[in-house]
Amino acid sequence: MTASKEQHPASKLAYRRQNAWDCLGEAEKAGVMAFAGDYKKFLDAAKTEREVIGVTVRHLNNVGFRPLNSMMKLKPGDRIYTVNRHKALIAAVIGKRSLEYGLNAVGAHADSPRLDLKPMPLFEDEEMAFFKTHYYGGIKKYQWLSIPLALHGIVVKANGDPVQVTVGERQGDPVFTIPDLLPHLAKDQMDKKMADAVPGENLNILVGGIPLPGSELKKRFKLAILEYMNREYGIVEEDLISAELELVPAWPAMDVGFDRSFVGGYGQDDRVCVYTALRALAETSLPERTALVLLSDKEEIGSSGNTGMESVFFTNTVREITARCVSNYNELTARRVLVNSLALSADVNAGFDPNYGDVSEKMNTARLGAGAVLTKYTGSRGKYESNDAHAEVVALVRKLFNEAGVIWQTGELGKVDQGGGGTIAHLLADHGMDVLDCGVALLGMHSPFEVASKADIFMAYKGYKAFFSG
Repeated sequence: MTASKEQHPASKLAYRRQNAWDCLGEAEKAGVMAFAGDYKKFLDAAKTEREVIGVTVRHLNNVGFRPLNSMMKLKPGDRIYTVNRHKALIAAVIGKRSLEYGLNAVGAHADSPRLDLKPMPLFEDEEMAFFKTHYYGGIKKYQWLSIPLALHGIVVKANGDPVQVTVGERQGDPVFTIPDLLPHLAKDQMDKKMADAVPGENLNILVGGIPLPGSELKKRFKLAILEYMNREYGIVEEDLISAELELVPAWPAMDVGFDRSFVGGYGQDDRVCVYTALRALAETSLPERTALVLLSDKEEIGSSGNTGMESVFFTNTVREITARCVSNYNELTARRVLVNSLALSADVNAGFDPNYGDVSEKMNTARLGAGAVLTKYTGSRGKYESNDAHAEVVALVRKLFNEAGVIWQTGELGKVDQGGGGTIAHLLADHGMDVLDCGVALLGMHSPFEVASKADIFMAYKGYKAFFSG
């Protein structure tokens, strides 16, 4: 029998990434599984940015939050929210300390990569009817072929009446798809680079194949779809010009693996952070500093527009909240609030995938199951457009998480010269506040079926809750 080797005292100095499952007891594991079950229901109910905000508002109303514009004065413990054009939202719990000392904010985004219908989408070709699309955000186009798709969105008619459309989610609903080319005839396609094999203009959705009766009619396959849409929704073709209709995967979120350790589903970038941040805020009653959740839109296309992070929605809402909390309010007061604030940019990161290990630098890549991911900087091409959090901020959050028993790790988005990506962190930092990226690692990010560890999802929630309380 050989004697066991004693551990050298210096080994205690080394950092070791922990597996979150190893740190959980049986009761805690059951809690993680139950939390993930609720999260999957959220994913199924919130497949577009409008649906995210709608589901969120209903939940906030149920747990005691009130619209900001209904309250002229705010006091510690008040719970408020405000919505921007059905696509962005801010919710807050007023803290005990004056807002001039700053607030603790968690900012996530409600939009996800998808296929949008073009303003004039409907056409027929070879006795089939199709919708033309324009992809939204960074996608691999081939991933959207030959999968069942659901249609979600809103059509605003000429008289201003909105019509909600959801097809492909309920039992018995039809679905839609983009047929792929059979491999027997795909030689030329398969010789191309993956980025070029499927042109964006070919992402046409199959929507029908039964014509109107009367062989003398022109475009009778298209007319049959228009007649159906008029009968079901009361709309005409021109109404599609004032519509926001999105194609998303028709499948539900589901457990992945024999042990059910993962959640697989569409839109986890960034709805995993949306859900965990909202749960954490709803369970925060009277924080020291005001706790705030920001859900922005259009992050996947640069955070532009009046619902994106580059808009005035965030700063105007902070002004509105401050004016209701602080006497003798002025513009300088609001600027002090922002400069003294601390924020977590709640967005996902890339989990290490051993099938594609050559694109990642192992020491600095997040693992699924190792907890919430702290990301000091994002960006690309030498940290371009990165916030690059200050060392003091990373240390503060690290200490906060350690004291709260949050399992966390650090992670970057791939090798230095491999690519990269960004979040809203640098846009939050533009207001003078300190910001650190903190989210969940995913496999298959931006694909129609992203995968996250249930343990990491729970640790993100636990981390955001500690952040609000700290």
